Amino acid sequence: MVTRLIDIHPHIISPDTERYPISPLGGKRSSWSEEHPATFEELIKAMDEAGVDKAAIVHSSTTYGYDNSYVADAIAAHPERFDGVFSVDILADDAPQKIDYWARDRQLGGLRIFTTGSTMRGQAPILNDARIHPGWRAAGEAGLPICAQITAAAIPDLEKLLQQYPDFPVIIDHMLKPDISEGPPYDKARPMLSLARYPNVYLKMTDRNTVMAKEGKATPQSWFGLVVKEFGANRIAWGSNWPSSDGTLAEIAQDLRDSIAFLPAEDQHWIMAGTAMKLYPRLAD
Repeated sequence: MVTRLIDIHPHIISPDTERYPISPLGGKRSSWSEEHPATFEELIKAMDEAGVDKAAIVHSSTTYGYDNSYVADAIAAHPERFDGVFSVDILADDAPQKIDYWARDRQLGGLRIFTTGSTMRGQAPILNDARIHPGWRAAGEAGLPICAQITAAAIPDLEKLLQQYPDFPVIIDHMLKPDISEGPPYDKARPMLSLARYPNVYLKMTDRNTVMAKEGKATPQSWFGLVVKEFGANRIAWGSNWPSSDGTLAEIAQDLRDSIAFLPAEDQHWIMAGTAMKLYPRLAD
């Protein structure tokens, strides 16, 4: 079965800092965005070389803060092939209005909440803040999948939101990056795997996950086989994390193909394209 390939986690950076000013979240720019950035045009070229059909471009909040203009402008030029994932200050009083602007006026199809990362160590208590609810509701009611970049420490707070808003799809960035180095039965990953009981939780499988699945006693077959068993392939979608990740997009895409080659063809299709089209309908055929 030949399947399409859709990427739900590439980034783009513009060299035009006058039109798109640098204003990183937290005041510190991510190193990759300075050392090996990629423009929208370079992303298109890399996708063509890698056999990636479509993509949901994730706004780089560690470069532009909450100004999603570059992603929105780029996608407006090629709406047939791209969708976009934007960020807002989810705790601000005007979060619902900002979400409406980027989703309805600028036609971006997903919201990302960045609570931890390379420029934000630890786990910010954003999901436990009462001010999150108006923005969370606005995103869910608009039909936007909410992508959350979190650590395992945020699971209890996330569960409260999942229980309160069971119809709003939530995508977990990088599958939460659990420690799987000890191999089966992957006991340290149980907190992440426990989220499978919430049917509105989806996993984003990125290069971080395919690399980790080959370290220590972990193997792609034992680890991804377990994840698919718990969640179902139709709740897992691939994201390259390019150019933040190492290697070319073609190499990252091939690593994905190799890592899930043991799965039935239908499961491979869901991870490579099917789930992405469900989460981001603009990317569907």
